[in-house]
Amino acid sequence: MRIVDIFEARLPISSTIRNAWIDFTTMDCSIVAVVSDVVRDGRPVVGYGFNSNGRYSQGDIIRRRLVPRLLAAPPADLLADDGESLDPSRAWAAMMANEKPGGHGERSVAVGVVDMALFDLVAKIADMPLWQWLSEHYGDGLADDDVAVYAAGGYYEPGKGIRGLEDEMRGFLDAGYTRVKMKIGGAEIADDLARVEAVLAVVGSGASLAVDANGRFDLETALAYARALEPYGLAWYEEPSDPLDYLTHSLVTSAYDGPIATGENLFSSQDARNLVRYGGVRPDRDILQFDPALSYGLVEYLRTLAMLDSHGWSRRSCIPHGGHQFALHVAAALKLGGNESYPGEFYPAGGFSDGAVVEQGRLALPTSPGIGLEEKAALYSALRALHR
Repeated sequence: MRIVDIFEARLPISSTIRNAWIDFTTMDCSIVAVVSDVVRDGRPVVGYGFNSNGRYSQGDIIRRRLVPRLLAAPPADLLADDGESLDPSRAWAAMMANEKPGGHGERSVAVGVVDMALFDLVAKIADMPLWQWLSEHYGDGLADDDVAVYAAGGYYEPGKGIRGLEDEMRGFLDAGYTRVKMKIGGAEIADDLARVEAVLAVVGSGASLAVDANGRFDLETALAYARALEPYGLAWYEEPSDPLDYLTHSLVTSAYDGPIATGENLFSSQDARNLVRYGGVRPDRDILQFDPALSYGLVEYLRTLAMLDSHGWSRRSCIPHGGHQFALHVAAALKLGGNESYPGEFYPAGGFSDGAVVEQGRLALPTSPGIGLEEKAALYSALRALHR
């Protein structure tokens, strides 16, 4: 098989919400279609990808650097050892040709968009769901039957107030979630603690609530929040400091006995390794949130998992950021600890299949070939328009 063409476009996923660092009023993402020469039912088989929320569209990098390299590569150089099927890792190498090491910002997101589409494509050509294909190629062949998911929300929003926050969290519980996450750091600490206590009254237990500071705090503030939050026994305290400030992070973990979560803004296996070496993260309790859609795609994420294996981490400690269906497949196939979910946000790219039902905090796996983005009607309409 060979890649015939690749298309990219910008898709708005804007919202009035904000966290401690940014608002989402102008947020968008890139969507990609990778068209193959394999034809099924009179149509070419096409792989689709997009980037997670929090990073903007990546069109220039994709169109000017990644796509020309993939299309210029000899088709045989992109094939697996069987000489017939596409090998995403070889396609990844073609995309990264002539790229210097380091600089893992927007480039890693652009590669992740195309990488997702390539994995969608190979699973579709194999006529199996991506979780099954991944389990057979990179796992033990026995994927998890379902995946633990938690509802991320609790953003700051005009006119929302504590009553609105409480109603939002009740809605998550009514939708089948058993764990929720809310934002902190966008208000004074006393106001944030009042918000936390209001949500605890709704969910009933600290173990059912995580809080996320989005890397906002300096050391003094991070420690002040740590002291205030620790008595609640929360599921985790997320990104208390800048993602690359490993010293501050290690000082916070040494002062906070509960679980810390971080990693969603680290976009390479090298940065992940530095976190493990110098960030004070603890394999017996902390959560690692590397997002395969943002960090050079699944090819790089597999390297990160191998690094974690060598440092004694369980894969169940990994709960990817992003709240998207691609990570759901990865979590099931590689037996991770769960997956994030953003109910009602980042439409139409985020979230799961239109008919997906969360039961007791867990979500069953899609059964259609590939990622199953065709089961998200609004997103599929935008994806399909790329290559008509």
